Amino acid sequence: MAKLQYSAEDGIALISMDDGKANAMNFDFFSEMGEALDRVQKEGVRTLIITGRPGYFSGGLDVRLLTSLPPQEVNRLADTFARAMLRVFSLPIPTIAVLSGHAVAGGAMLSFVCDLRFVVEGTYRIQMNESVIGIPLPTWMLMIGRAVIPAQWLAEAFLQGRAYVPDEALGRGLVHGLIGKDEDPIANAKSRTEHLKSVNLQAYQTGKARLRDADVRQVLELLKGELPFSSL
Repeated sequence: MAKLQYSAEDGIALISMDDGKANAMNFDFFSEMGEALDRVQKEGVRTLIITGRPGYFSGGLDVRLLTSLPPQEVNRLADTFARAMLRVFSLPIPTIAVLSGHAVAGGAMLSFVCDLRFVVEGTYRIQMNESVIGIPLPTWMLMIGRAVIPAQWLAEAFLQGRAYVPDEALGRGLVHGLIGKDEDPIANAKSRTEHLKSVNLQAYQTGKARLRDADVRQVLELLKGELPFSSL
């Protein structure tokens, strides 16, 4: 069963995550995400929106899978996860996350690698909980945090692993806007980002590359040494 659905209309691509549960990330998930991103770049769309099913954006990496894998495969999953997130972070077009529900750990990170973030109102949790559960954050995650989280809230959000409800996330600048629970979230996000249609994509691509490529190269060089079982 496909975990992701891809569609494109009027120059806007939509990747919808829905595994019927928490949209947990595993090897199949990242394979489908890679295929969808290939289509985004091949079809030349102007904007990408990533969303989840009602109630869940994503709960992050598949914990059950992680606890069942041998060390080498844990490293492979962590490497695959990092490269997928950094690919979204580096996409040469505007990217928008529509948080349809809980966004935890890897799910929160997937929202943070997008250029703009909107969250549906509700009792949802947005949290980078790695430090809470005893996982040191790798440099690539911290680099993204520094790039997108206001400096005064970075330690609270990333190092302290605070959980935010949507209103709190908006107040701290983690997201760019709230969407009413009775509104169409995708239509709302499209309406709020109409200004992107006037952006020169060549200029956007060049500026985004200058802003991020050097940092991405640096953290990729550190990635192997920071995998969970890096001594293997």
